[in-house]
Amino acid sequence: MSEMLERSARIIDGRERLAMNGLYGASGTPAAEVGDGVALVEAFSNVVAFRTDAGLALFDVSHELFAPDARARLRGWCDDRVDTVVYTHGHVDHVTGAGVFDAEATERKSGAIRFVAHEAVPDRFDRYVLTNGYNGVINMRQFRLPEPRFPSEFRRPDDVYRDQLTLDVGGTELALHHARGETDDHTWAWVPQHRAICVGDLFIWQFPNAGNPQKVQRYAWDWAVALRAMAALEPELLLPAHGAAVGGAALVQTVLIDTARALESLHEQVLALMNAGARLDDVVHTVRLPDDLAAKPYLQPTYDEPEFVVRNIWRLYGGWYDGNPAHLKPAPETTVAAELAQLAGGATRLAARAEEVASDGDLRVACELVEMAAQAAPDSPGVHAIRAAIYEARRDAERSFMATGIYRSAAMDSRDRVDQLGTPDAQADATS
Repeated sequence: MSEMLERSARIIDGRERLAMNGLYGASGTPAAEVGDGVALVEAFSNVVAFRTDAGLALFDVSHELFAPDARARLRGWCDDRVDTVVYTHGHVDHVTGAGVFDAEATERKSGAIRFVAHEAVPDRFDRYVLTNGYNGVINMRQFRLPEPRFPSEFRRPDDVYRDQLTLDVGGTELALHHARGETDDHTWAWVPQHRAICVGDLFIWQFPNAGNPQKVQRYAWDWAVALRAMAALEPELLLPAHGAAVGGAALVQTVLIDTARALESLHEQVLALMNAGARLDDVVHTVRLPDDLAAKPYLQPTYDEPEFVVRNIWRLYGGWYDGNPAHLKPAPETTVAAELAQLAGGATRLAARAEEVASDGDLRVACELVEMAAQAAPDSPGVHAIRAAIYEARRDAERSFMATGIYRSAAMDSRDRVDQLGTPDAQADATS
């Protein structure tokens, strides 16, 4: 068994702790051969490779910033031409490295690479162009970039399919299956010759990314269905797009079924409450992941988290209305904030109360109060200083990358406002 497969086994059975940075292979780390003619290059997004009689069949090509290193490490394992690339889905960390591989094929005069994907991938690329600025802002907030940045040009697939497609690449069969999960354009593949499944982002060594508050709809139930379909094939090798491969039928079954159970549990709980007439607020604060699943090392909420998945399930079935009639056609938030600040005796007093609540440990309520204070007095450096401190505390208290990125961004916004407005003046703020 390869070192990578031994490592994943130790993590699954609890002998080794999974570190977040362990999900991304360090630059220069050799490609790991995890089967006869099968390799995985760990990167920001992995490259999975199968050696065939026609050349290499790859699943994903990583992000454009990491693809040159990933390609070099792949070449340390095998120098065969690349014949076929399958996009597991259209997220930029999986597809924007295509230019690196196309350029190599041109330089080596080894023949054009065939790119294959689900038929919704080109639609995703069109949407990325349409919402380029918005996605740049999200990336800046989520990945702590200094400025908005998002690609606007993509290597489009040469061939697309709808439900299923079986490719024969140099005698190696790749059975492609469409599934909705993290995206609506996801592909997972069964490679019977190796009893392997290429899962893309349908297993990521963290709680499934089925919530993501800043992105489009995700599909928890469909995701679980796909995982169970994979498990039914009794694979012996699981090849993900993030993190290490998993080897051995028993271990592969364990991670697939546990992940499916987690998504099914949230889905069933949300629907039960919706069908009983509950509001979204009640659902969010009631639904919980079962304790046995919450303890799994490969289901920790370090990127996405169950609470966000709950909201996405609601959005899928219930739309944007949350059940509170005041939210159907609400007043502007700044107007409501000004009214509440006046009732509290001013924005500074409201912010001071937020500080007190935060010191008592209720950061959820503290964030609500300080946000109202900042909306009521947007030019108060004192209020913004309190807002920054509260969101910094909230960031430190959270585990998921989604939440910490947003809270960090909010804190930085207020720190910048304090720098622009000057040192807080208690006398001036007292009149806010």
